[in-house]
Amino acid sequence: MARGRLNSSSTQEKDLPKAKINRNSLKQVGRLLSYVKPHRRKFIAGFIFLILSSLTGLAFPAFLGALIDVAQGNKLKYPLLPATLTGIGMLAFIVLFAQAFVSFFRVVWFVQVAERSLADIRRDTYFKLITLPMNFFSNRRVGELNSRISSDLSQIQDAMTTTFAEMIRQLILLVGGIILLVIVSFKLTLALLLLLPVLSATAIFFGRFIRKLSRQAQDKLAESNIIVEETLQGIANVKAFVNEAFEAGRYDKNLREVVTIAVRGAKFRGIFASFIVFCMFGAIVGIIWYGSVLVSHHELQVGSLTTFILYSLFVAAAMGSFPELYANMQKAVGASERVLEILDETSEEVSIRESENVIKQKIKGHLSFKNVIFAYPSRSEIEVLKGISFDAETGQKVAIVGPSGSGKSTMAALILQFYHPQSGTILFDGQPASAYTLTDIRNQVAIVPQDVLLFGGTIQENIAYGKLGSSKEEIVQAAKRANAHQFVTSFPEGYDTVVGERGVKLSGGQRQRIAIARALLKNPSILILDEATSSLDSESERLVQEALEELMKNRTSIIIAHRLSTIREADQIIVLEKGEIIEKGNHQELLANEQGLYKYLSGLQFEV
Repeated sequence: MARGRLNSSSTQEKDLPKAKINRNSLKQVGRLLSYVKPHRRKFIAGFIFLILSSLTGLAFPAFLGALIDVAQGNKLKYPLLPATLTGIGMLAFIVLFAQAFVSFFRVVWFVQVAERSLADIRRDTYFKLITLPMNFFSNRRVGELNSRISSDLSQIQDAMTTTFAEMIRQLILLVGGIILLVIVSFKLTLALLLLLPVLSATAIFFGRFIRKLSRQAQDKLAESNIIVEETLQGIANVKAFVNEAFEAGRYDKNLREVVTIAVRGAKFRGIFASFIVFCMFGAIVGIIWYGSVLVSHHELQVGSLTTFILYSLFVAAAMGSFPELYANMQKAVGASERVLEILDETSEEVSIRESENVIKQKIKGHLSFKNVIFAYPSRSEIEVLKGISFDAETGQKVAIVGPSGSGKSTMAALILQFYHPQSGTILFDGQPASAYTLTDIRNQVAIVPQDVLLFGGTIQENIAYGKLGSSKEEIVQAAKRANAHQFVTSFPEGYDTVVGERGVKLSGGQRQRIAIARALLKNPSILILDEATSSLDSESERLVQEALEELMKNRTSIIIAHRLSTIREADQIIVLEKGEIIEKGNHQELLANEQGLYKYLSGLQFEV
């Protein structure tokens, strides 16, 4: 279990997908750049200011060298600069102010473009997610999908706001720095370029190895966090089985492994740091030594040597930053591909705007299944429903019973059009489901499930979810009809009581009555009750059953039930076994069949 959770959550930040940056991957990323188009003016202006900011940054080593040369009375190598200390100093401050000015707007404009573009991508990705068919969610974990909205898009955000601009900036500093190094001293530049590739290659090799060790340490630390999370969530079981010592030992063992990997990584980081200190400073000392020889031979001025050293630091820093920037761009490309996977999925045809979420074709409530055969797409070789046919007239109560796994809840999913049968037809008022929009069908079908999921807001918000924009009076009326008003008003905050995540602050019966109130507010033509009272105590079941009777008035009701006592008054009872209808009739008719499954199930429950 720990490893399963680890794969879905702990790796989100450190193991974001990487992809090779090639023509195809850049073409894919280019699709996301279409979100930048509405803000292209600011993006182009920010890009121009980025170039200006980088170029002005290259001017300062030249200013510093010129100041030293003028102070020593040497002839300036740059004829465009003033020949006095005051002139050079004033020009340097003017350029510095210009750089500060363009840097401010470059940062602000890039962030504005990136944040607004990312907001649009997040919106479209979220909307695409919630409009995808149910089969998509049955094959994926919630943690994985959540990481695409959070971690993957955050990685793209970092690339758009920071990494891309920094890569351009460092590229300009690298190319510009090398050009200016050649201008200052060709001999020194040749010596420097012989040293830098060796240092860079060694740094990249060590960097990859150390990152691998860091990832291993993070994996182990994540496992230890999972142990803490699972132990605290199941603390009652830990205490009941007196396994405190076992859990502490398991946690301690994991921590020891973290320490071992971390110490090993520290040794290599120490070696790497020592190597960098020796080689980098050795290279600087070597360049200064060789430059000093050139100065002594009057082939180079002191100011030019200072300028060269500063430019060489610019070039070294730029080269050193590229591996990390490239790795971040790889992550961004990989994250983009995962987001595009979602955006490329085929979604259900539902309304994009709340204003369009209205009923266009009214359904009276006549429901028919005609020879419906269905298998879940994820396991297409197993037929769950095999040639199901039945009619539910408008206003009828039709009960569906049968052993677990016989296909009862699958029929409810098909009525709601969560899935579509491989063959056969589902009809509403004599017309195939395809003749209606999904919005029309789902607006006129309501379900009260066994395990009611409430959102983490208030009771009023949860009831109003059945009909957005309902007045307080309508909500209270629905709660009264659902036998919920009394317990709601017993809370200090009344209808403003926060129910907690998934409704944990309410009992099972209270959650069921909130769900019934929600369905009453929706006022559907067809109602599905999926084991709505199976997990309740006797008093809660009585209150919920009364609310259900109110809910079922004057509407077609499909009742999926284990407790046969709750369906005796049904107009029609359908008995399922292994995906087939084996019996059909009312309660008395089915009891009269001595060899029937319904009679057998009824006898079992009576004995219990």
